[in-house]
Amino acid sequence: MSFLELLKIEFMKVKRSKIVPLIFIAPLLVVVSGVANLSVYFTPEYTNAWSAMFIQSALVYAYYLLPFSMIVVCVMIAGRENGNNGMLKMLALPISRYALSIAKFCVLAFYLFMEMVVFFVVFIIAGTIATSTMGVDEAMPVIYLMKWCIGLFLTMLPCVGTMWAITVLFEKLLFSVGLNLLLVIPGVLVANTPLWIAYPYCYSGYLVSCSLHDFTVESNTLTFSMFPFLPIAMLVFVLVLAVAITQFGKKEMR
Repeated sequence: MSFLELLKIEFMKVKRSKIVPLIFIAPLLVVVSGVANLSVYFTPEYTNAWSAMFIQSALVYAYYLLPFSMIVVCVMIAGRENGNNGMLKMLALPISRYALSIAKFCVLAFYLFMEMVVFFVVFIIAGTIATSTMGVDEAMPVIYLMKWCIGLFLTMLPCVGTMWAITVLFEKLLFSVGLNLLLVIPGVLVANTPLWIAYPYCYSGYLVSCSLHDFTVESNTLTFSMFPFLPIAMLVFVLVLAVAITQFGKKEMR
C-alpha cells in the first residue's frame, strides 16, 4: 500500500467525525468578538483598522483557542483507533507503524491548515462588515493578512507535533489532554521570558505579541527575529515528530 493510499484511508476514518464543525468554533468566536469590541472605537478617520482588528482577534486565538482546538483534534484522530481494539487490528496489517503515524500527523496538520483558512475567511468577512459599517475607508491588506496567517500556521507546527507526540506516548487520552492543556496555559507567561524559544506552545502567541509591539511603537523593523528561532523551532519539530513516529503503537504491542 502506497503512502497516498494510506493517507486517503486516514482521511476517510475522520470523515464522519465532528472535526470540521470544531475548526469553525474558535475562529468564529474570537474574530466576531474581537472585531465587534474594537469596531465601536472606529471613526471614518481611523487608520490601520485592519491591523488593529487582526491583532485584537489573533492574540487570544494564538495563545489559547487555536492550541485548545488542536488538542481536541489530536484526541479525535487518536480516538478513532481506541474502540474495539482498533489499534491492534490496524497494527496487524502489513503496514509500517511509522507510516501510519506520519499519515495521522499529516491529517492533523491538514486540519490545522483548514482552521487557519477558516480564520482568514471569517476575519475578512467580519472586518469588511466592521469597516463598512463604521465608514472606515481603508483598503483590505490581503497580503498582510495572508502573511500573518501563514506565520501562525508555521509557528503552530512544532506545537502540534508536541501535542501529537504526547497523545501517542500515553495510553489514556484523558491524561494526554490534561497534560497538553497544562502546557498551553502558561504559554503567555513563558513568552515573556528567555525560555520562550524552547517552548513550542507559545510560538504562535509570541509571533502575535511581536506584531502587537511593532504596531504599538509603529516600528519598521520586526521584533520577531528568525534567528535563532528558526533552527531551534525546526529542531524541536523534528525531535517531537521523531518521538511520535518511533513510539506510535509501541504501548499497544506490549
